[in-house]
Amino acid sequence: MFKTLAGALKNKDIRRNILITLLLLLVYRLGCYLPVPGLDASIYSDAVANENGTGILSLLNAVTGSALSNGAFFALGVTPYINASIIMQLLTVGIPALERLSKQGDEGKKKIDMITKIVALVLAIAQGVGIVLGFQDSIQPIFGENLKWLAYLFVIVTLVAGASFTMWLGDRITEQKVGNGLSLIIFIGIIATAGLSLANSIGNIFAGVTSAIWELFGFLAMAFIVFSLIVFFDLAERKIPVQYAKQIKGRKMYGGQSSYIPLKVNASGVLPIIFATAIITLPNLIMQLCGVTRDSGWFARFYYDYIGAGGVIYTILVGLLILFFSFFYAQIQFNPADVSLNIQQQGGFIPGIRPGRPTTDYLTKVSRRITLFGAVFLAFIAIVPSIAFRYVAGGSLGLINAFTATGMLIVVSVAIEINTMLDSRLMAIRHKNIL
Repeated sequence: MFKTLAGALKNKDIRRNILITLLLLLVYRLGCYLPVPGLDASIYSDAVANENGTGILSLLNAVTGSALSNGAFFALGVTPYINASIIMQLLTVGIPALERLSKQGDEGKKKIDMITKIVALVLAIAQGVGIVLGFQDSIQPIFGENLKWLAYLFVIVTLVAGASFTMWLGDRITEQKVGNGLSLIIFIGIIATAGLSLANSIGNIFAGVTSAIWELFGFLAMAFIVFSLIVFFDLAERKIPVQYAKQIKGRKMYGGQSSYIPLKVNASGVLPIIFATAIITLPNLIMQLCGVTRDSGWFARFYYDYIGAGGVIYTILVGLLILFFSFFYAQIQFNPADVSLNIQQQGGFIPGIRPGRPTTDYLTKVSRRITLFGAVFLAFIAIVPSIAFRYVAGGSLGLINAFTATGMLIVVSVAIEINTMLDSRLMAIRHKNIL
């Protein structure tokens, strides 16, 4: 990756694109500290800290680069657009009109992207209203006690404007062809949160806290192991060989080549974890918005102790939901029947497997096995490292909140995406020079 980055910086056009991307990311980071007038940020930081890195607020805070705990202009970040993208992907499978639109090339993709942004705007409004209703004590009556509703409306409009501006920044970053804009925004948010937590831990060491140094080294060693494991599985793939028969068309001979179908072990990336976390924490968010606390009754007490974030039942449900969504997303991404038909139409076959139905059955069997292996890996990454981090880091909640397994998975995926995109541009430039 460093070799690719060094080569990219030597090219004038790519270097300019990288600098513009960094400037746009700097604008985003400044917005993560721009306070919303009338909003008490301490209430949000306390709510995030109380989750100990296990709840949806901790995940959203890490993704937004601590903008949520700062009560900043970009507090919603890219989460409305991510949720809208997930909804559109699910609807594309279930609604024939959207499925046809997705197959219409660039024009269809532009229309779907516009619909996705409209859905993201609606979700941003809903999340803004939810924040106002759930954290009414954090909003100061800046227009007077009699016009408190106007202060609520002002906060909602400001947060929605921040989410819209984030989407605009993401589009401008994507145009630089260094990486996907929204992915880079998430990437820089997680890196920034992790950097601040490391700086605080190092500050504790210089302040004379003896246990801080052992907690820091133990945590970094654990993080290195988890990073290595994520990189290994993220790049792992099963190659199914495909042989193409020779065909004579006119005076030319085509085919006779060997290729392969790459099936990634972790083809769905971090999406199953995000889906599972969003669903399992939805009741918790609703209870918070309705003002239900642990002392509200026996059911609330049972929920917060066992089903709430970090509970035993919570951990089991998250694992099962990750398995379910991994298989669900794999069915969306890979259709064995279509792949089998495409291979047959091009005169190809899998060695030892007959074309047609046997090829479809073989691809289905291999896909299910690979998906199961990847799903178990995702469940392991989502559950085990978070528990291990708490034992290794001790009382360093800042490190636990920053270095979540989900955040690490996102960082690795985005880094690989950036490396692939820059490598492709450098290869195209080399080929152009040769020609």
